[in-house]
Amino acid sequence: MTELDPKLQRLGDRLERAAANDLAAAPRAARQRPRRITRRLALVGAVLAIGIPGVAIAADQLISTGDVAASMPAGTLALAGTEPTCTVVTKDVEFHCTLAKAPANEVTDSQGNPAWKGTVEPSVDASKHVNGGCRSLAQDGREWECYIGQAAVDQKIVDAQLLGQTVSGPGAG
Repeated sequence: MTELDPKLQRLGDRLERAAANDLAAAPRAARQRPRRITRRLALVGAVLAIGIPGVAIAADQLISTGDVAASMPAGTLALAGTEPTCTVVTKDVEFHCTLAKAPANEVTDSQGNPAWKGTVEPSVDASKHVNGGCRSLAQDGREWECYIGQAAVDQKIVDAQLLGQTVSGPGAG
């Protein structure tokens, strides 16, 4: 599992201290009897067992429009310097992105005109892992629909084996 978000770590630490304080405050005679789990301690344990992994996974999946915009040129060299901006279509899954500047003239038709429409490119997060991918919606390559995680696989933008792989830099060609 990945490292916990600092807020989750602090919450876990506080719950642990509260449980320890409850045990320390119990009367001595009660501590000498066979240990009984109090309702409060059982509830804290259940919340930790179910809640923290779920929240950690959810926190791992959260992605902002800025993260998606940065992941486009990080995945494809032809999109470097295009200044993408993205809006949420489906939270943490689908984003609509537009480029302030046209991408490099890498994808063209037989007359040398841009032919980006339908082109798919991977996206790469700040830790240099393939986190999804985008599909061009326009010939000039300035409008894209981006998908994060499994949605990019479902959209046939990236292969399931590529998702999560570490890359050394943006792809070219």
